[in-house]
Amino acid sequence: MSVVCQNLKYLRKQKGWTQQEFADKLGIKRSLLGAYEEERAEPRTEVLEQVSDMFRVSIDDLLRRDLGSQKDSFLEKRRQQKLGNARQAIHFVPVKAAAGYLAGYNDDEFIEELNTFTLPMLGAGDYRAFEIAGDSMLPVPSGSVIVCHKVEGWEEIKNNETYVVVTSREGIVFKRVLKSNRAKSRITLVSDNPQFEPYPVEMEEVLELWQSDAVISKSNQQSRMSVNHLADMVSHLQDQVSLLKKKIKD
Repeated sequence: MSVVCQNLKYLRKQKGWTQQEFADKLGIKRSLLGAYEEERAEPRTEVLEQVSDMFRVSIDDLLRRDLGSQKDSFLEKRRQQKLGNARQAIHFVPVKAAAGYLAGYNDDEFIEELNTFTLPMLGAGDYRAFEIAGDSMLPVPSGSVIVCHKVEGWEEIKNNETYVVVTSREGIVFKRVLKSNRAKSRITLVSDNPQFEPYPVEMEEVLELWQSDAVISKSNQQSRMSVNHLADMVSHLQDQVSLLKKKIKD
């Protein structure tokens, strides 16, 4: 019995795919995949290359190793590799993927399709990176990437800290978050740029909360503001936050 044909069938079943689904992913006819699995034909080199990339297994292993009979060692090795990479792997959500993220944020397959990178200063954890657009959080410039860790619910929010907030109505936004013990069903999102007014968001609209850990931006993206302008902005923001806190207490 052909080892490579066995392996194609084994890997397909591990994913829970039908022959048609697997054939579509490989760009071949279902009947041809059936011929491979039934050992009536040998897979072409380009098909083996696709399978190798898809399952991250070498072509040599596909041709020579019976992956099904070495289930424990093969799958455990892959699982450990994924766990090891997940300790520092940061999935990156660019602006162009923001719309798709709202639909796929809870879909493991969608998340796995995102590009990843690592940062040496981060330990184990659930991290994500979001590219931001707009001037609402100046001096953090548009195009910056916010690296964050996930926050589960209202109780874990730290008042007046910066977060990436994913909501069903606003999409993905980077804001400073204020909360009130009197209104646990609501948070207030505040921009560091005083030209943008704060606004409330109901917690039921919040899909995800990610607390900011680091900001990555290119040197030529940095905003060029005078010291006086920056001081005015900070002063205005402090007045705005103080006024907002009074309103929340009232």
